[in-house]
Parts: sequence; C-alpha cells; structure tokens
Amino acid sequence: MRPAVMVACMLFGTCAPAGAQVSIGINLGAYPDLVAVPGYPVYYAPRLDSNFFFYDGLYWVYAQDNWYASSWYDGPWDMVAPESVPLFVLRVPVRYYRQPPGYFGGWSPEAPPRWGEHWGRNWEQRRSGWDRWDHASAPAPAPLPTYQREYSGERYPRADQQLALRNQNYHYQPREAAVREQFQHPPAQAAPPPRRAQIERDRPSTPRPDIGKPGAEDRKGRPEPGAQQRESQPSHSREQSDRPPASAPAQAPRGDPEHERDH
Repeated sequence: MRPAVMVACMLFGTCAPAGAQVSIGINLGAYPDLVAVPGYPVYYAPRLDSNFFFYDGLYWVYAQDNWYASSWYDGPWDMVAPESVPLFVLRVPVRYYRQPPGYFGGWSPEAPPRWGEHWGRNWEQRRSGWDRWDHASAPAPAPLPTYQREYSGERYPRADQQLALRNQNYHYQPREAAVREQFQHPPAQAAPPPRRAQIERDRPSTPRPDIGKPGAEDRKGRPEPGAQQRESQPSHSREQSDRPPASAPAQAPRGDPEHERDH
C-alpha cells in the first residue's frame, strides 16, 4: 500500500499544483530514439536510462515512483495521478522499463507491472480490468512528433513557445479524453513565489499622520518618529524651535523697577 500522500493524489487527481513545473531528473538535450513496443500503441526509448514512453500524442515517464506527462520530449513535466494514467501505458510489459524500480523484481518481464499490488485495493477497484484487453483490437500508435528533432540544446523552446510550435507542426488529436485534457492545456510553467504579486499589492503604503483619525488619542503618549533625531540636534536649533511663531503677538516689555524709582 502506498503512503498517505498517494491516497491524496488518487482522491484529488494530481499531486502537483496545476501549471507547476516539476523536475524529474531527466535532461535529454536531444530528441530520443523511440521504438514501438510490439503489439502495443506505445513507443519506448531503449537507449535511455529511464522509463520513457510515448503514447497518444504525449510523452510519459515513470520516475521517482510517479507518472509524468509532457507534450515535449524534455518537458516541462506535469505529474499525473495513478488513476489518470492511460491504460495502454500501464499495460506496457516490465521488460520495456529501462530503469525499473526495485519492487519490480520477481515480476514477469512479459507482463505489465502489478500496479494493483503496488497502488492498493482502492486503485484496483477504480480501474478494474485494466490488465485485461483484446490484443487484436489495439489501436494504431499516434504519429511521433519528429519535428521536435530540430529543437535541441540551446534551441529547445521555452514553455511559452512550445504550444505554438506544436500547433504549427503536429496536428494529431488524442483519442482518449483524459489524454486530450492533458494535451490541450498549456505547458507547465515555473511556479512563481506564492502570492508575491498579491502581497505587493496588499502591502500598505507609508502611513499618514493620525491627526483627525479615530484612535489618534490613544497614541498621543507614544514618541513621535524622528523625536530621537531632534534631541540630537545642536542646542541653537532647539533655541530656534522654542521661539514663538512670527505670527504670535509680541508682549509689551515690562517696566524696569529701578528706572521707575529714579523717576
């Protein structure tokens, strides 16, 4: 039985946030050689040291105990929940996994992996009969997107360019609804820092003085910003600041008592 995180994936459809780029440790650099799996509408990459397949217009990789899909051979990759992986991808025999995980050991190389044993009873009940099918009625494999051979190394397109290039060069439409949904959404993008733009918008500007605002009386006793700076000013500045405003009426000078006595 898989850990609780896999149960959550099966319930909610995916483990990765929608549109989030996932790193799976594969960096091809060039279009791989793909060979058809005999009797299956699936291709695999015999020269790669990874479980790399192509089916119904998308690339599929089994890595880090999860399935991933992409419309371009070197990603970006979207994680796919076990219940959403196409049946023909799950049916590929063990022998075509170029980097099989340890728990494949002892399983028949001519049979598909024991996904029901690995993912548990709930998954097997939801995908009952996944390993039973008429081999004579297998659909024809989708055409390979060989136009992608022109895009390798530094020419590999960014995620925001991939959709336009695919629409120009590859006109196949997936036959499976689940694959079609994955095929039609834009390529995954690198996830931005969470809520950064919203935080910037919500960040308050420099606060204004509280004069005339409710609650101002409660803050009268607090030191004003810059008070410490005023205390450090030279004494003559304090004397100037203590002078009455120019508009204040001047007081009449008081008489000198000695002068009054002399007179």
